[in-house]
Amino acid sequence: MPWKETCVMDQRIAFVSAALRDEAPMSDLCAAFGISRTTGHYWLRRYREEGPSGLEERSRAPHNHGRRMAPEVAEAILALRHDRPHWGPRKLRVVLKTQQPEVNWPAPSTIGDLLRRHGLSDRRRRRRTIMADTAPADFAPITAPNDLWCIDFKGWFRTQDGRRCDPLTLTDACSRYALVCRIVEPSHEPVEAAVLQAFESCGLPKTIRSDNGPPFAAAGPGGLTCLSLSWFKAGIALERIAPGKPQQNGRHERFHRTLKQETSSPPAANAEEQQARFDAFCHDYNHNRPHEALDQKTPASLWEPSLRPYPEELAQPWYDAGHAVRRVRSSGEIKWAGHSIFISETLAGETVGIAETTDGDWLVRYAHIDLGIIDPKKHRLIRFVPPRSGRHKANKPRRLSAM
Repeated sequence: MPWKETCVMDQRIAFVSAALRDEAPMSDLCAAFGISRTTGHYWLRRYREEGPSGLEERSRAPHNHGRRMAPEVAEAILALRHDRPHWGPRKLRVVLKTQQPEVNWPAPSTIGDLLRRHGLSDRRRRRRTIMADTAPADFAPITAPNDLWCIDFKGWFRTQDGRRCDPLTLTDACSRYALVCRIVEPSHEPVEAAVLQAFESCGLPKTIRSDNGPPFAAAGPGGLTCLSLSWFKAGIALERIAPGKPQQNGRHERFHRTLKQETSSPPAANAEEQQARFDAFCHDYNHNRPHEALDQKTPASLWEPSLRPYPEELAQPWYDAGHAVRRVRSSGEIKWAGHSIFISETLAGETVGIAETTDGDWLVRYAHIDLGIIDPKKHRLIRFVPPRSGRHKANKPRRLSAM
């Protein structure tokens, strides 16, 4: 039975005094004070060993915990965390286990508790949501490196000297390998040069996924720009996410989040130092940083260059006998039925095919990309609205002939 709530210390002193004077048998004495004989002997022993201080309350925590983390293990975890302040417990454990496999490293949850005790991590509120499959059905499956490359501009920011930085990023969707992270002007020629360098050193992907903004896509027929047209003619399929749906390129957006955390928060002093940060980050991201979506493997351990080289000459599409072929003039127009029909300045110098549909309309297409219908009364092209998301496949090699 417990001690009475009032004057606990006084009750213990009175009990011990009575016990030492042998005023009554121990069982009667304990009954009088409302405690068990075990409790009575316990406090009497404490008093004889330690005096009055032995009657004070003490913590019931064990002096030695059998599963307590060894100091040297905790020091190694904290040292790596200071070196890698953006890494979580899982990544820390994987790297430590690789470096010292003989050590029995604690679970990620235990590592997380250690980081919080030292003020190196905050407990995040866990959001329980059901993530829907946001990829459109016509997007190609990703099963191997170079099946899909994702391209975009990370949101621009200014370095400390006030210069605007627009980082162009290009990653492999399967392995998460960072192929390009370079500050360039967001226009056709600088982007083309940066991507062409990746093509020459890494080969060609099967597909490139982008948003619907320039220089990757446009509002014109087929959504084609000079940049995406050159990719298409090189044999690369084009995928575009729906407007306002960045989750359709979620892997690349997640890369941008990590890039911002580790390279531009805060920005560097100038563009040269910022680019040096990007270069160092990409090497570390590819070769040293474990990726949770890759079962804690590094991107470099899974990525390999493409076996498809960049062609020395781009190819023109082939049209069957059911198409009337017209070449687009420098003004973006073609001649049809005695009238000039504006198609697109992007396709200047290219050939388009015109075929009659079952409804009696004249369909204009570039390769297999449908551009629009010729209005016979107004003598203009009624453009098809670009799909909210979709995939433009490049012509098969056997249907292309060299320029």
